Amino acid sequence: MSVSELYSQYTRVWIPDPDEVWRSAELTKDYKEGEKSLQLRLEDETIREYPIDVQSNQLPFLRNPDILVGENDLTALSYLHEPAVLHNLKVRFLESNHIYTYCGIVLVAINPYEQLPIYGQDVIYAYSGQNMGDMDPHIFAVAEEAYKQMAREEKNQSIIVSGESGAGKTVSAKYAMRYFATVSGSASDTNIEEKVLASSPIMEAIGNAKTTRNDNSSRFGKYIQIGFDKRFRIIGANMRTYLLEKSRVVFQADDERNYHIFYQLCAAASLPEFKELALTCAEDFFYTSQGGDTSIEGVDDAEDFEKTRQAFTLLGVRESHQINIFKIIASILHLGNVEIQAERDGESCSISPEDEHLSNFCQLLGVEESQMQHWLCHRKLVTTSETYIKTMSLQQVVNARNALAKHIYAQLFGWIVGHINKALHTPLKQHSFIGVLDIYGFETFDVNSFEQFCINYANEKLQQQFNLHVFKLEQEEYMKEQIPWTLIDFYDNQPCIDLIEAKLGILDLLDEECKVPKGTDQNWAQKLYDRHSGSQHFQKPRMSNTAFIVVHFADKVEYLSDSFLEKNRDTVYEEQINILKASKFPLVADLFHDGTDSAPAATTSSKISVRSARPPLKASNKEHKKTVGHQFRTSLHLLMETLNTTTPHYVRCIKPNDEKLPFRFDPKRAVQQLRACGVLETIRISAAGYPSRWAYHDFYNRYRVLVKKKELANTDKKAICKSVLESLIKDPDKFQFGRTKIFFRAGQVAYLEKLRADKFRAATIMIQKTVRGWLQKVKYRRLKAATLTLQRYCRGHLARRLAEHLRRTRAAVVLQKQYRMRRAHQAYQRVRRATVVIQAFARGMFARRIYHQVLREHKATIIQKHVRSWMARRCFQRLRGAAIVIQCGFRRLKAKQELKALKIEARSAEHLKRLNVGMENKVVQLQRKIDDQNKEFKMLSEQLSAITSTHATEVEKLKEELACYQQSQGGDSSPQLQEEVESLRTELQRAHSERKVLEDAHTREKDELRKM
Repeated sequence: MSVSELYSQYTRVWIPDPDEVWRSAELTKDYKEGEKSLQLRLEDETIREYPIDVQSNQLPFLRNPDILVGENDLTALSYLHEPAVLHNLKVRFLESNHIYTYCGIVLVAINPYEQLPIYGQDVIYAYSGQNMGDMDPHIFAVAEEAYKQMAREEKNQSIIVSGESGAGKTVSAKYAMRYFATVSGSASDTNIEEKVLASSPIMEAIGNAKTTRNDNSSRFGKYIQIGFDKRFRIIGANMRTYLLEKSRVVFQADDERNYHIFYQLCAAASLPEFKELALTCAEDFFYTSQGGDTSIEGVDDAEDFEKTRQAFTLLGVRESHQINIFKIIASILHLGNVEIQAERDGESCSISPEDEHLSNFCQLLGVEESQMQHWLCHRKLVTTSETYIKTMSLQQVVNARNALAKHIYAQLFGWIVGHINKALHTPLKQHSFIGVLDIYGFETFDVNSFEQFCINYANEKLQQQFNLHVFKLEQEEYMKEQIPWTLIDFYDNQPCIDLIEAKLGILDLLDEECKVPKGTDQNWAQKLYDRHSGSQHFQKPRMSNTAFIVVHFADKVEYLSDSFLEKNRDTVYEEQINILKASKFPLVADLFHDGTDSAPAATTSSKISVRSARPPLKASNKEHKKTVGHQFRTSLHLLMETLNTTTPHYVRCIKPNDEKLPFRFDPKRAVQQLRACGVLETIRISAAGYPSRWAYHDFYNRYRVLVKKKELANTDKKAICKSVLESLIKDPDKFQFGRTKIFFRAGQVAYLEKLRADKFRAATIMIQKTVRGWLQKVKYRRLKAATLTLQRYCRGHLARRLAEHLRRTRAAVVLQKQYRMRRAHQAYQRVRRATVVIQAFARGMFARRIYHQVLREHKATIIQKHVRSWMARRCFQRLRGAAIVIQCGFRRLKAKQELKALKIEARSAEHLKRLNVGMENKVVQLQRKIDDQNKEFKMLSEQLSAITSTHATEVEKLKEELACYQQSQGGDSSPQLQEEVESLRTELQRAHSERKVLEDAHTREKDELRKM
């Protein structure tokens, strides 16, 4: 099949996109080899020209047919590549709300950040006894497959759960163990399955913490072996832990917390049995308050602490041992609050004997306070001839205190794990086991240190084991189907592993530098540059002389060499350990004895702790103590040996977004994790061989439309399938015939789907053309016959209706003539009589209306006359009063001014002369003003008398008219007239009162003028 056939018009492809990683597009025209671009139409109908590199001739990835979108197994896709995998996971997660998807032998689990109802007892029993592909992908299906293979093949199994922090690893491992406990039951009355599940709250309390990515993040890895007897019932379990993050005990980043057990213990500090712990709230302790907020939304630490104590009790930890465990945990909090005072010389420091927290620390651990006070600030140097006691600086003391706190917690962690293993141990003989590994996934941050190096080293080893197992299963499938196969080229990360663990590798050079008395991180980094600069998996950053880059299988990671040596040595001073060994409490002393010093939870780093499968040899002295890197490498090799002796099953947990939002899918974050967890490598290995596989029966049922009619007569479906494939796909290397299946190279199923769709499209067009022609002919004949019938009936009906209409019209005309005449005569008589009556009443009404109108107008005229005169007087009085007030004020002002001037001129004779002249003139003016006002008053009095006489005359006239009207109209309207008379009398009285007011006002003004 040529490139031009694949990249034809309407073919859908995937193109890179900065936001969505991959974006779907459709070709708008056929592609011809040699062209420099493709014409594409995006899903939003945008036209885009996609450039093609002529040298590499790298065309965009083809999109799978719609029938394959949403497949529950990624390897069933015809085109196996990154965009197809990402799109299929996105469709299943967002559109179908399916969080589980198979990728061959790998179960991809996407964290929904929401509790789903798919883990109940009924679901467990539904998956019990089913084959892995019979039901939807589920963690229970993987657990059932492991359980069935263990029973069928009598071989140990392992379930490897990995992923980023917050991806759901711990929850997946917990559900797998719950499945085994539910399905298999217990072989004795010890309820061992309940104890296995009860270990989870304890391990979460002492090994989980809140991080910026997850509120319940496991800060250690664990491998739990669940043992079964010959009847495949649970008889016991054993736990191995790896990679405990010890540095979290003494340091937490912003918005993070220490291990849950510290906060649970502080929340229960008020209980009577914990009074001797001298604890308060978590905010009061340095080791629990560095991250800021000490609480988690929706989490009750006191309630969780009660669950932790119940789990301890169920696992057989006595109440006294529980109290001792809590004492040790509380002592770590008090140790972090010990105040260290630097001396003036800066080379030494001291701790106050009255330090309350130091006293509590020593009492809780049962050690001598003076000795601990001394050796926290001093160290012993032993030479061949002498022993020196050396003081330490403030920073050295703080580092030593933190190292002691981490060491105490790590030893306690190991003791608890050991006690859990004792509780889960059984004297019965173990026939087989299923291991569940819950471990960190690949990590890369802005600043990567020794912790990330160890984690990524472990993931390199697990990825190598994963690649070899996937490759082996592919080969076995081909051999079972008798398919000739060639060696599939897959990524082998052995060179990267050799770079880390081989002789003179990174870890070897690190251990060698730790043995040098004055070894430094810079010298170690320089040795790495000199030794491994030629390695393709090792690079030196351009802008740094203290960092190095390792090219891992998932990504390039730049590590900062600072503090690598210190974390690898993980120095804890022997004098402090000896004090703890001498504790009066047996539990504390046992934690630090030499026999347990190197026991279950062997230390790995200031941030990492590894519990080895076999206890390493006891170190003869401090100098010969094994480094963290060496212990971790030994522990990892033992883990890989265990995994290699089992049949592994893989669960890859994916974190869909960093905001912890339910059912939200971030393509960028998902692709990063798919690349890091090996899913895409599985896809690549599958795509390198024959990824698509169809049973003969299924292939025949699906693609028999492509078979010629004469070949269908053959009853051998296998022969038909071979015949049709050989005729459709010319290249014999694109497919192979197995015993029960047909194997296809990548893209061949999509090509067959295209041929099938083309065949259906051509047949559909032919059927549509024939059916539409026949339907139109039938429709035309039916319409023609119906039209002729309708026309015949309509014409007869119209003729009959016309004749009837003519007869009815003639009769109606005669009836209408007689009826209208009668109606017109009656109407005329009725109207005439009504008109006469209306005219009589109307004329009387109009006459009365005119009379009343004339009467009202006359009364209104009188009222208006009096009201206007009253209003004119009131306005005059108001204006006059205002003028008088203004005049008084103005005159007073002028008088004051004149008085002031007169006082000045009072002493002169000329002034007296002018004053006399002015007084004479003023007297004359006042006399004239009085005369004028007398005349005005006399005139107003005459006007008022005239108005009064006129008013009385009008009243008499109205009384006469009233009497006449009463005689003519009778007594019907007398009340109305009486009311009018009363109103007129009231107006008359008001006029008299106004007159009196005017007279009083005139009298007052006259008196005032006289006084002036």
